[in-house]
Amino acid sequence: MDKNNEIQLFEDKRIRTAWDEEKEQWYFSVVDVVAILTDQPTQRSAAKYWSVLKTRMKKEGNQLTTNCRQLKMIAEDGKRRETDVADTEQLLRIIQSIPSPKAEPFKMWLAQVGRERIEETIDPELTIDRALATYLKKGYSREWINQRLQAIQVRKELTDEWDERGIKRGQEYAILTDEITKAWSGMTTRQYKKLKGLKKENLRDNMSTLELVLNMLAEATTTEISKATDPQTFEENRQVAQRGGRIAGNARKEIEADTGKPVITEKNAVDFSRLIADVIEESEKDDKNG
Repeated sequence: MDKNNEIQLFEDKRIRTAWDEEKEQWYFSVVDVVAILTDQPTQRSAAKYWSVLKTRMKKEGNQLTTNCRQLKMIAEDGKRRETDVADTEQLLRIIQSIPSPKAEPFKMWLAQVGRERIEETIDPELTIDRALATYLKKGYSREWINQRLQAIQVRKELTDEWDERGIKRGQEYAILTDEITKAWSGMTTRQYKKLKGLKKENLRDNMSTLELVLNMLAEATTTEISKATDPQTFEENRQVAQRGGRIAGNARKEIEADTGKPVITEKNAVDFSRLIADVIEESEKDDKNG
């Protein structure tokens, strides 16, 4: 099965999902859904609830739990672990077994998620439109959003190039990404996220505009060097990643030398959204006073 793992949001709550390209259907993490419907505070407590529910359903002769498959998804500790997943039809039957006031809104959400993904398959531009709407809701500025959407395209071009070179998704992707990040920022991805106080959050979603631009430069340069040099082995691809990152790293050092300020910042998405809110508030005050 060709799986595209993603995080979907229901009422700002995260639900791990996987899209099956061949069958054109979603698989949802049952534990995440149970956590939302029963207000469980952690994946572990939700897993216990689901375990009890599964046992009860089996005793009732319900074959649903037998048909549920397992997929590896990112757990709370950041590691990929197998967890029960269900398609839309299976999930609706599970929801019926859970007394929750959120059941009906969740059913409507399921229908919307399925429809949107099929629409995006037909018209990929819709993906960009929905990403734009999501970032706006989170309080990002339009200028930052434009850069972020461009960064997504640059990243896609790089991963397409890696796919051409036979780089494996997952660990090998992570290693090469780490080489690029380390070469331009002076830190590994983990160190960079720690500086910003991040855990599971996406690092790019927490970069300033300048950080995003330099990261794009590093990834775009890596793509171009790869196309020009035709690396054949993983080690050769690693060296290309380092070269691409160093070029952006040199740009960072020049900027810092001219401005006297560090490019890398501890600020994250929360700080950026507060800054935007402050600017809007000041602008509104000026309008009233003017």
